[in-house]
Amino acid sequence: MAQRLVLTLSVVMLSLAPWVAWTAEEPTPDHREPTKGAGTSVAADYVGSGRCTACHAEAGRAWQGSQHAKAMQPASQRTVLGRFDGRSVAHGPSSTRPYRRGGEFRVATQGADGRPVDVLVSHSFGVAPLQQYLVSRPDGRKQALGLAWDSRPAAVGGQRWFQLFAGDGERPGHPQHWSGIDQNWNHQCADCHSTNLRKGYDAASDRFATTWSEINVACEACHGPGSAHVRWAETPAAQRPDLPSLGLSARLDERAAVVWMPDAASGTARRGAPPARRSEVEVCARCHARRGQFSDEHRAGDALFDAFRPALLEPGLYHVDGQQRDEVYNHGSFLQSRMHAAGVTCTDCHEPHGGKLRAAGNAVCARCHESARFDTPAHHHHAPQGPGAQCVACHMPTTVYMGVDPRHDHSLRIPRPDRTVALGVPNACDQCHRDRGAPWAAKAVRQWFANPKPGFQAFAEAFFAADAGAPGAAQGLTDIVSDLAQSAIARASALARLAAHRSPAALPVMVSALDDADDQVRLAAVQALATLEPGLRARHLGPRLADARRAVRIEAARALAGPAERRLSAADQAMFTKALAEFAAAEAFNADRPEAHVRLGDVQAARGAADQAAAEYRLALQRDATHLPAWVGLANQLEQAGQGAQALQLLRDGLARNPRAAELQHALGLALIRSADRQQALRWLAAAARGAPDNIRFAYVHAVALHDSGDRAAALQQLRAARQRRPYDRDVLLALVSYEREAGELRRAAEAAESLRGIDPQNPAYARLAAQITEALRAKSR
Repeated sequence: MAQRLVLTLSVVMLSLAPWVAWTAEEPTPDHREPTKGAGTSVAADYVGSGRCTACHAEAGRAWQGSQHAKAMQPASQRTVLGRFDGRSVAHGPSSTRPYRRGGEFRVATQGADGRPVDVLVSHSFGVAPLQQYLVSRPDGRKQALGLAWDSRPAAVGGQRWFQLFAGDGERPGHPQHWSGIDQNWNHQCADCHSTNLRKGYDAASDRFATTWSEINVACEACHGPGSAHVRWAETPAAQRPDLPSLGLSARLDERAAVVWMPDAASGTARRGAPPARRSEVEVCARCHARRGQFSDEHRAGDALFDAFRPALLEPGLYHVDGQQRDEVYNHGSFLQSRMHAAGVTCTDCHEPHGGKLRAAGNAVCARCHESARFDTPAHHHHAPQGPGAQCVACHMPTTVYMGVDPRHDHSLRIPRPDRTVALGVPNACDQCHRDRGAPWAAKAVRQWFANPKPGFQAFAEAFFAADAGAPGAAQGLTDIVSDLAQSAIARASALARLAAHRSPAALPVMVSALDDADDQVRLAAVQALATLEPGLRARHLGPRLADARRAVRIEAARALAGPAERRLSAADQAMFTKALAEFAAAEAFNADRPEAHVRLGDVQAARGAADQAAAEYRLALQRDATHLPAWVGLANQLEQAGQGAQALQLLRDGLARNPRAAELQHALGLALIRSADRQQALRWLAAAARGAPDNIRFAYVHAVALHDSGDRAAALQQLRAARQRRPYDRDVLLALVSYEREAGELRRAAEAAESLRGIDPQNPAYARLAAQITEALRAKSR
């Protein structure tokens, strides 16, 4: 993101003026690596792939046939693969007609308001196994059509149109409709499909002026701007300066002079020396990671966490054992693998310019793993040369994304069907043996191997317990964080979960992680400690305002904003001002998104700037009226300002726009409770609990409201049902202890109290509560 802080949002210009005056050099503490990338810091411009391929012809030929080279192309007879033949394609309640007019590729479909529109396709997007199409709008937006072309051969089901986002994506006005905010190329797609992309969003006019130096993923996307290298190459050899990485910003030399030595004992080669840095993996991670972005002034080779926030192994994105679930690409999976820990890089397996494997099939694995030991029925227990004998079938199972795209899981794991039985995660065996089931597969593995290897991902049970809130969760997570043999992404993901299981025993481990050598661990530690009381927050997070990585500094500023900032030392106050400016600039970069305005609003609210907070929430709703946190945030600000009636009306307006939104139903119910309209409040709280049964908080609040309204039997029924769904929820258990005791159900109350004590044996309050109920039972029996 720009060091210049382009805060064109009117409210930001008014309310964040003290934040935007700082443009000083970023702080670099001595105990951290510098912020600059591992290559050169020499000023350089982008020169284009033509300058590169003139000298690097072989690499250029490989690249020109790659998917990188075809990542985005102007629509033409040569680049468009889809059949624009004028036939309508029905999808849900809508239809789309791709057709040709002269040399143009056009689509007749439904616009944002549901009315017919006829639009020009300006670009093709991708090439295999599917191709999407972009529509350029007058305001600088490019939108991705939901109708995509299956470019696979017809024999395997391809050569057809299909809807990428069936359901919501077919509803005009929905964010996933082709005209909606979630199908906007400028924010969602552009940075990974073009070179030297600058988003160019202007918040005042709500327009984009997006630019790039090359429309596709070209040489300088991975090597960095090339002008300094070209000058170096054109200088006579005897006069060439000694430039780091030959004038390129990305120093991609982790594999240079590295020898992988065969190991007779294991049959697996070992790297002669550990990598001194991981810049190659980070260069790939810019696009091959699930991540948020807060700057586009990032060159290949620059530190990843100065422009991006890669996702953790979090629920919804990954299964508890780290297998891919949602569309997470490859980086997060690879970071948790034994291969990454051993020093393997992306280009050990993938030729970087053409993007193909360095060898076909099992041969790519045999470059490091001895074929005589591993590519044999004695190891894989399948017929030789059959599909089950392929290394990737067991160690890199696929998940299909975007309808037709099977992607291999790059965590390179040992199959664990026993974990399917115990934890409900997928396993590779079921992909072929769907009719047999996990118990059968687990039994087969035990028969094949007397002592089956558990695999490198040792965190599954701890994450499963944590996500369920089960007894021992905090200790299991603390053990993961403390174990330096675990992958850094697993330790960071354990920290993220510890935020909900923080205990006196866990706190020192979490605080220690603030000084970890890994960027993602430090970032996760800051986020996990963001709810400490203000004094402790200032003490522990203040030093992170001077962290080497911008993502960590931004998150520290966000966590400290409000009461905690007033507890900072004078030195930390100065760093807070600088980090808060970076936070503001990061959100200004994403001002086209509602989430950015909500984050700005939350910080303004924490700092007591109610009017500015309300203005940000309103801007968020202008960007996307389906973004529920903006409705809730604005309603809270109105209510706190004494405008209770306006807050209630706002929430009703939000529900009119989002009638099935349980979050708004719940917020309206709470607001009605506070306005003393208990009857209507119960109606909306009940609707929220029904509409989002997995949200136990909604069920708990509804039960409390029922109890306080005098319907104690219904409250107990609601809580008991909630406990069935979430057995270890502390709020539910505490309420059950109280209400069961009140109803004279002492044995039920005692059982709930014991469950609480089992969750957190070190909690003295739980121990006292259990003792009180036990004593009451004894008294009753006497």
